[in-house]
Amino acid sequence: MIEVHELRKQFTQGRGRKARTVAAVQGVSFTAADGRITGLLGPNGAGKTTTLRIAAALIEPDGGSVKVDGIEVARQPMQALARMGVLSDARGLYPRLTARENIVYYGRLHGLTPAAAAARALVLARTLEMEPLLDRRTEGFSQGERMKTALARALVHDPPNIVLDEPTNGLDVLATRSLRQTLRRLRDDEGKCIVFSSHIMQEVERLCDHVVVVSHGRTVAAGTLAELSAQSGQTDFEETFVQLAFSADERQAGAQP
Repeated sequence: MIEVHELRKQFTQGRGRKARTVAAVQGVSFTAADGRITGLLGPNGAGKTTTLRIAAALIEPDGGSVKVDGIEVARQPMQALARMGVLSDARGLYPRLTARENIVYYGRLHGLTPAAAAARALVLARTLEMEPLLDRRTEGFSQGERMKTALARALVHDPPNIVLDEPTNGLDVLATRSLRQTLRRLRDDEGKCIVFSSHIMQEVERLCDHVVVVSHGRTVAAGTLAELSAQSGQTDFEETFVQLAFSADERQAGAQP
């Protein structure tokens, strides 16, 4: 389980007299349960990536907290990360290493023995249908092949919690379908807690059990698709999202030619 409570984070942009403070996150709260895919949905700049970077211990919050299975990330980052697999937007594979070597290397960083890391790489390759990729260097991989390798790397230590920041960016239809199938298996067969960040309504509709809508750095709504539709009075989920995420002034401005 991942619990986010009243998370806040500001950044300073520019220098000297031109410096200004930007509130990236200013009150994000949600709970992502085990055996459920929780969608973090919001427009670009809503604070989704900052929230997930804080959850992954990449940056520290100015206020609030993130707990992973009861462990506060800011206070015990290594213990929290041991229970979490993170797939960030910047996949960051080592291009000179093969897919197998990338996966095993991360397994060793998480404390697995060489034999255990190698065995886990084989299991993940079968699960993700990437066995033909294992002994190829990742340099020159397609986006879909890179995604599978990065996901295997994130799962090598078999974490109960998985965080994905807009993982379908740049993927074609087949790679996107493969990713969806994998995440459903991880939820249904292994009971993983999965947090899935996106600004694509169709992805959220097809994949997520619970949706958290974030706008201007704040949580503005949360619930199942049916609950959010009922709250907005809309039957189309895109319309539901627009109603919940944008003010009346913003909706009117966006409708103008």
